[in-house]
Amino acid sequence: MPDDWGDEVISNVYVYENNPLRGVLAQAARYLADGSCPVGAHTWRSAYGSAQSAIAAANAIKDSCRQTYSLCRPPGHHARTDRAGGFCYLNNAAIAAEVLRRTHRHVAILDTDMHHGQGVQEIFYSRADILYVSIHGDPTNFYPVVAGYQEERGKGAGVGFNVNLPMPHGSTEAVFFERIDEALRELERFKPDAVVLALGFDIYEDDPQSQVSVTTDGFERLGLAIGALNMPIVIVQEGGYHIESLETNARAFFRGFLSRRGAK
Repeated sequence: MPDDWGDEVISNVYVYENNPLRGVLAQAARYLADGSCPVGAHTWRSAYGSAQSAIAAANAIKDSCRQTYSLCRPPGHHARTDRAGGFCYLNNAAIAAEVLRRTHRHVAILDTDMHHGQGVQEIFYSRADILYVSIHGDPTNFYPVVAGYQEERGKGAGVGFNVNLPMPHGSTEAVFFERIDEALRELERFKPDAVVLALGFDIYEDDPQSQVSVTTDGFERLGLAIGALNMPIVIVQEGGYHIESLETNARAFFRGFLSRRGAK
């Protein structure tokens, strides 16, 4: 192997079956879903710590604590059952939902990141105890490309418990909140005992990944809508690539959220 390849492993070959796993590049070809997840000396420590943050947030849900926030980095909702992808190594939102299932009969995951969480969908696609509702940009020629379409409704026992609500590229903030209303109706029908919110800030109008124009005021409105849910809520951080606006938009979201939760 050349000396100038650097100290991270990444493959441009992806072979999941009939792969003898001989050498680090073949191993990367088996366990990476795309080219966005380089693996370095500290990758596992970072991904493990991020997942532990989600676990701690879910475990902290008690009678006297009905909302928690897991500031996960790296994010997680693109991580598949056995593959990393989309900057995600372990699926934090799915892990949080599994922890909540120990004490709650039905759990819903509401994903408002700009991109569809195909990893969450894959993990729970055949299950009826965990509802996945995703609001995201139309995946046609947009990551993750191969999943996130409206007709994907689950399989077996999971039919009807996977709900995709894609938005046309270039959508206005009004379209986003139309999808929020649809998502909340799905939650009302399912009647979850707890919710995981996969919160992405890449829906912001100036985010380089955004295909919808959500404003800072829109994040406060989103917080108000989520905060009004009368059930335990674990918020798990997902995407957000307009670094300059992250703090402002996070403050706006939590201002709305906490005002509805009666918390300071």
